[in-house]
Amino acid sequence: MTITKEDRHKLILDSLHRHEAMQVSELAALLDVSTVTIRKDLTELEKANKLYRSHGRAILINPYINNRSVNEKEHLARQEKEEIGRYAATLIDKNDSIIIASGTTVLAFARAIVPKHRLNVISASLQVSELLGANESIDIMQLGGSLRSSSLSVVGKVAEAPLYELSCSKLFLGVDGIDLDFGITTTDMREANLNKVMMRTAQKTIVLADSSKFRRRGFSKIANITDVDMIITDSNIPDRVARQLEENGIDVKIVDVAAAIQ
Repeated sequence: MTITKEDRHKLILDSLHRHEAMQVSELAALLDVSTVTIRKDLTELEKANKLYRSHGRAILINPYINNRSVNEKEHLARQEKEEIGRYAATLIDKNDSIIIASGTTVLAFARAIVPKHRLNVISASLQVSELLGANESIDIMQLGGSLRSSSLSVVGKVAEAPLYELSCSKLFLGVDGIDLDFGITTTDMREANLNKVMMRTAQKTIVLADSSKFRRRGFSKIANITDVDMIITDSNIPDRVARQLEENGIDVKIVDVAAAIQ
């Protein structure tokens, strides 16, 4: 029996809700139609803002991210960021020297830090340095460089230079996007370059990212996903994504936001 175009569109969207992304050839085989028909269907659905097409695939969301100010981002996924930050703070050990990058999730992490011993912190974020600077148990090294007004953090060669002479135990890194194929990304090329140097300086890279960051891409790549040691995220991460991360050797820590609210 021949199915209507409306039925095909519904089946395509239902399939994407289950699989998140599918190749044109997979959809053609599933619906028993030609790839030409599927491409026409996908074009119509994309124009209706119901999916996004990329490199022969159909996905439900636009993976590309625009730059937003820190004030705007702070209101997004606030509870998730707070719980991620609290868990990350428990990972600080005695004798740690840590790097804290920039972003609202690492700012939530900084708020949760209550050191039981002396702690050395290198910070790219003015907000993080101001927050932790009030704690007498924390020695802050605020990086210099050019100020990004959207993130209130520093970037550039001046920010990168001291890191080549230092060694730290852990980097706590916020990102704008995590794509299993492309890697971890940010919206600013200068920030990506600084983050790369931070990763070389630290023995362990810990990414703090709420579940909305997955299957998204910023303008500038920081590193391959396999260069990350641990990702801390919330319980809304798709099970399939979590499994793929673990298959790549990444330690995935999931915080239960619903339980925290209760």
